[in-house]
Amino acid sequence: MTTITETINREAAELQPQLVAWRRDFHAHPELGFQEIRTAGIVAEHLHDLGLEVSTGIGKTGVVAMVEGDGVDADAPTVLLRFDMDALPVWEETGLPFASQNPGLMHACGHDGHTAIGMGVARLLARHRENLRGRVKLVFQPAEEISQGAAAMIADGVLANPTPAAAFAMHLWSRLPLNQVVVQPGPLWAAADRFDLIIHGKGGHGATPHDTIDTTLVACQIVVALQTIVARNVNPSETAVVTVGSFQSGSASNIISERAVLTGTVRTFDPAVRSLVHQRIQEIAAGICQAFGARYEFTVPTSCPATASSPEGAALMQQVAEAVVGPEQVAQIAPMMVGEDMAEFLNRAPGGFVLVGAASPETGPFSPHHSPTFDFDERMLSTGVALMANTAFAWLDEQAD
Repeated sequence: MTTITETINREAAELQPQLVAWRRDFHAHPELGFQEIRTAGIVAEHLHDLGLEVSTGIGKTGVVAMVEGDGVDADAPTVLLRFDMDALPVWEETGLPFASQNPGLMHACGHDGHTAIGMGVARLLARHRENLRGRVKLVFQPAEEISQGAAAMIADGVLANPTPAAAFAMHLWSRLPLNQVVVQPGPLWAAADRFDLIIHGKGGHGATPHDTIDTTLVACQIVVALQTIVARNVNPSETAVVTVGSFQSGSASNIISERAVLTGTVRTFDPAVRSLVHQRIQEIAAGICQAFGARYEFTVPTSCPATASSPEGAALMQQVAEAVVGPEQVAQIAPMMVGEDMAEFLNRAPGGFVLVGAASPETGPFSPHHSPTFDFDERMLSTGVALMANTAFAWLDEQAD
């Protein structure tokens, strides 16, 4: 790698105390998707202070900044770096001194760390902008947890003026060894689709079930039958998950409910498997409802495709990761069923998506992501900064050579 790589690695390490301070401030003040007013304000102010061209309100609460050197040609290449900002509706139980001050909300997935990393990347890129052989579009995205933020930013034109030719992002992972970087071509995370299934029947008295169409009973049959999709319809060599996460029906012990609502998620890697699962959910719901005299509504309110690195993007990030953490710390893993709407950017600007390990070498892995006791080893923050900043330099250099 180039001399700038060594400089970025050193300066990222020097930023560590500031990165921790930023992360802990964001952690104490979590905000849900499309409500990241405070977070976005801090990010925008920081970017303004760096002398960058900043746009706010992109995708409701997203922030975008451009970094480029003086005299860059109008047709110079552009690369996009994405950092997500939103928290989760989780009651925190960590007991940390910087725990959430917003009851019922928590940064339980590490986006507080991602936002801090993005601010660090902005500082180093702005400091060394004369070394950039093109443009870097920094994207601070809202609403990743509900798989809507990337699409909202794209609808607001984040991929125009200028259009990035590649996109890159990272996600810290509390279960992987500290500063291990997982980089590989193809899908690392799955397509994630939420589905809503509403069952309509005929309510009545609990003592006279023969006068009703019991939607609680119908929905129970559907929940059990949906588990046959993966077991009996999906080829065993393929991968899929069908999970019913919520079941709402009834209001009292002696009332038979006229309406039941099931919500769930489908996770797949292959588009054909994805289509098959959706088809089978509807066929199962239709058959069971017909048998009981009920009817159903099926919708998929949110979805995102599989998160996949292009061969070229993965190769670039492999080189960068080896220069940042050493070849022995770069690994591959079995693809995970987690979803991530970074996929929306990667489908339009092929690049790379990697994981950075954040487990403690002293105490081992932290609680899983989305857990009320989730935390991560903050020593990965400077690694994330070095990784993402060097990726921008390396990609632009590659285009210019």
